[in-house]
Amino acid sequence: MRYAKPLIRSGPTAAAAAALALALAPPAAAGPGISVSTAGSTVSVATTACTQVGGSWGTASLLTSSQASFSQGRQVALSGTSAGQSAAWSNVSPGTYTVIVMCSNGNTAGTQSVVVSSAPSPTPTASPSLGVMGGVGGSSTDYGTVTLVAGGALVATGLVGTVWYLRRRSRPHRL
Repeated sequence: MRYAKPLIRSGPTAAAAAALALALAPPAAAGPGISVSTAGSTVSVATTACTQVGGSWGTASLLTSSQASFSQGRQVALSGTSAGQSAAWSNVSPGTYTVIVMCSNGNTAGTQSVVVSSAPSPTPTASPSLGVMGGVGGSSTDYGTVTLVAGGALVATGLVGTVWYLRRRSRPHRL
C-alpha cells in the first residue's frame, strides 16, 4: 500500500521562487512611452508623455547605429496638444535607427528602435513578393546580463529540483 506524503516542505520553496522571480523582473515602463512607425522613407513618432514647458513640448531625435547620444541625431521639435505630441523625419535612408523623445522638462518619454526599408518602387514590377520580413524591430527588449543570468539560474534550479524529485520517487519504499 502506498501512502501519499503532504507537500508541506514545498510551500516555502515555491514562495521563495515566486518572490525571487518578482524581484528580478524588469521594472514596469513609466508612463505611456512612444510609438514609432514608418511609411516608405518617412519615420514618425507619437507620444502622450510630454507636458508643455515654456511653449515647447520637447524634441525627438533619430539616431543611426554609429551615433551614441541624443544630440548627435537628426532632431525635430515635437508638435501637438496635451492629448498627444508627434514628430516626423522624411527622406530617411534605409537602415536601423533609434528614436529618442526628450520632453521639455528633461524627462525621456521613451526610446525605440525602428527599421527603415527601401522605399517602394513607383512603377510596378513583375518580381515576386518576398513575403513577410521577420526581424526584431521595436518589439523586443534588450534585457541586461543580470536579468538573463537570474532567469537561467531559475531554470537550472527548476531542472535540479525536478531531477531530485524524480530520483527520490524511484527509490523503493520500506515499511
